[in-house]
Amino acid sequence: MSLPRYEEYKDSGISWLGSLPSHWQVQRLKYACTVFPSNVDKHSRDDEPTVRLCNYTDVYYNEQITSTISFMEATASEDQIAKLTLKTGDTIITKDSETADDIAIAAYVPKNLPGIVCGYHLSIIRPHTGTAGAFIKRLFDSLYAKARFAVAANGLTRVGLSQYALDNIELPFPTLDEQTAIATFLDRETAKIDVLIAEQEKLIALLAEKRQATISHAVTKGLNPNVAMKDSGVAWLGEVPAHWEVVGLTKYIESVVDYRGRTPTKVDAGIFFVTAKNIRDGAIDYEASQEYIAKNEYEDVMRRGQPALGDVLFTTEAPLGQVALIDREDIALAQRVIKFRANSKYLLNQYLKSWIMGSACQFNLELLATGSTALGIKGSKIGQVRICLPPLEEQTQIVSYIDLEVSRIACLKIEADKAINLLKERRSALITAVVTGQIDVRGLIEPQPN
Repeated sequence: MSLPRYEEYKDSGISWLGSLPSHWQVQRLKYACTVFPSNVDKHSRDDEPTVRLCNYTDVYYNEQITSTISFMEATASEDQIAKLTLKTGDTIITKDSETADDIAIAAYVPKNLPGIVCGYHLSIIRPHTGTAGAFIKRLFDSLYAKARFAVAANGLTRVGLSQYALDNIELPFPTLDEQTAIATFLDRETAKIDVLIAEQEKLIALLAEKRQATISHAVTKGLNPNVAMKDSGVAWLGEVPAHWEVVGLTKYIESVVDYRGRTPTKVDAGIFFVTAKNIRDGAIDYEASQEYIAKNEYEDVMRRGQPALGDVLFTTEAPLGQVALIDREDIALAQRVIKFRANSKYLLNQYLKSWIMGSACQFNLELLATGSTALGIKGSKIGQVRICLPPLEEQTQIVSYIDLEVSRIACLKIEADKAINLLKERRSALITAVVTGQIDVRGLIEPQPN
């Protein structure tokens, strides 16, 4: 479907913006809105009133800021409360972050929120009379604004937007009626896209459940639905094939190496340092965290045992119970990582990896784990973890089956991820086209009652 354009356009005078409808104006943000940063931190003080605080993550993860969000409690001065309490029409943005991609993320306040105050690392964009706050929110969502803010951001370890950069960004403004029409249209159309995105996200969640169930069933029940079963003797495990063993995890492991010890000095380039962050979903993710140690420290760091292809890596904490096979030997291993090497006469490394990924082993790990904020397991308790062990030939069959099924599920997930990315691109492109006047939406919405 082709969308209508305005009849006449003019040069906006801004190369990044291009042409605009002839009756639109370019204005600096400070002439349409008041922009002010928050200085309210998360600390509570005895001499200040209690408030609820709208924090960075509340803005980052929500399109709108409403009373349904679980805001944290803090305190603020009377002046801060008067200035920074959230009001109808406000747009709250992330003022600074670790990367330029995460600055100027916007959330809209559709109704007054008495008692809820804007927190630190955020700025309020409060519209003047004649400016629609909902339109401002959509301007901040546009690719044009994001690109301008990315260039304007400054900082080294943390990037941010200065007051000057926010005040003086040049933005396109139609009439107030058109601003309202644009906001209404985009609310409707982005909601449709968001439903499609949610459906794909639900599919991904179902695929993750299917993957887990496939692995778990294969390593606890086997592949033959007609096999004779026996009581495992473990309450949380139930019945297993009658010819399988149920033993301690380390019974058939010939090498267990716990890489606890001092943290080595990190360098910009050297030997890749695999941490618990890199071990996820059965593989080493070299993009999840990129840390390096100097070559002259390698022997000391790996003195307990160097990696070999096919060895199993296991995370003891943060997160607990993630597992992967070593796929290259030019790596060093961090604390909170244990390396297993199975006795190949009885146990395949690949089967060991699959067992640990299954629900039964994950439940067993939780039973043995300790910790309040983050669950972890001590190396001394690893031997208490149970494993269902079929004969070696059957292990090979199970591993092949799991690899095939997991690959099929991974392909479906890739397609779902692609669909989500395309929908998000479409969403951003639509917002940008509408707020820069490349689409005339005035005839695409129902007239609003007077």
